[in-house]
Order: sequence, then C-alpha cells, then structure tokens
Amino acid sequence: MFGLLCLFKKRGDKINSIVATDGSLGSAKPDPKLAKVRANETKHALKELCIPTLLDIKDGQLGNQISHQRKIYKEIKKIDPDLILTHSENDYHPDHRALSSIVKSIAGIYYPVLFCDNFVGINFNPNYYVDISEFFHQKKIAISSHKSQKPDKYIELVEIWNRFRSVQCNGPAQTYVEAYKFFPSFPFSDIRNLLPNSPKIRPTSLKKKGGLI
Repeated sequence: MFGLLCLFKKRGDKINSIVATDGSLGSAKPDPKLAKVRANETKHALKELCIPTLLDIKDGQLGNQISHQRKIYKEIKKIDPDLILTHSENDYHPDHRALSSIVKSIAGIYYPVLFCDNFVGINFNPNYYVDISEFFHQKKIAISSHKSQKPDKYIELVEIWNRFRSVQCNGPAQTYVEAYKFFPSFPFSDIRNLLPNSPKIRPTSLKKKGGLI
C-alpha cells in the first residue's frame, strides 16, 4: 500500500497506520527478540508517512479472541478515518485474512474500506489502479528497512508485480501501478472522490494494410 499512501500524503492527507500483530513468528527459529526488531523496522520503514500504532497481538492468533476486535475497533474509532485500507479477504496470510474480516465486520458500515492487492497479485481482481511511479523508489527503500525479512527478494518481486499492474493499464515503460478492490455497499456506493486519479487511458490501435482493426 506504500505508493498509494505516499499519494495521499502528498495531497495533504493525514496518514494513520495500525499494525495488528507483533511479527514474533516471522523466523524459522524461535527468537524472543524478533518482535522488537520487527517493530523498529516498521517504524523506520514508515517514518516519512506516520508513526504506526502497534497493537502487539501475537502472530498467528489474530481473530481468536473478541478482545482483538475490541482493540482494533477502539483504535479505528480514535482515528475516525475518511477511508480504511486493509488486506484482501483472500490474502495468502492467515493473519491478513483475519484482519480483513475484522475490519470489514466492525468498521465497514461506518467507514469505506479499500482492499489492497494480494501478494504478487494472485487471485485478486482489482477495480481500482493507481500510478505510483513517482514514489516507487521510495517504496523500495521502505521495503529495504525490513532487514530481518531478507528484503532483496521482496524488492525484486514488487518491481515485477507493480510493473505488471502498469502493463495491465497499458502503461509506458518504467511506470509502476498498485491495484486495489472496492466493494460498493450502502452507504459507500462510490468512493472515487476520496481516491487519487487512476492512470490515464492509453488506447491501443492495431494497424494493418488498408486501415485499422
């Protein structure tokens, strides 16, 4: 979501970030210090955008207790946002899916919710694209802040991923796009006024002798 958040920041919006889980299980070997390492990496990655709120819910357990919903709802109400961005409901990661479900169920009637692309775009059918080329280098720097997650492989993947989303929009070379999904529902049937403009339409014409196809 980093590119879109940068676009919001550029136009003067206030960015708030809530990180639900603590990252403590993000290693092949148990490491009691990992949660603190991940927290510091997250703060560093987001330093140009905001100071994240860390809820420190145990990795792999999100949604197992009603207290998780209450904790997330309390933070959302405190912010009182115009728009919420969260994970897709069919994301590959169980904690991401749990968070998506929680946010949709506790906040979806009060605030519009925009769902971000699945990892490398698998099983995700977007209906909103946004050109993040201006901030793509900044996005890679933010990813590189997560040293404990071997970020080089993610930077390589995100280059392919966001370039592919640009190709879907017939974007020119060296442009990058993020993709999102919005499900219209009462009272948020149309949220286009909240969002940056989508990439400009670039029609494709196939030429042959005697005219156009």
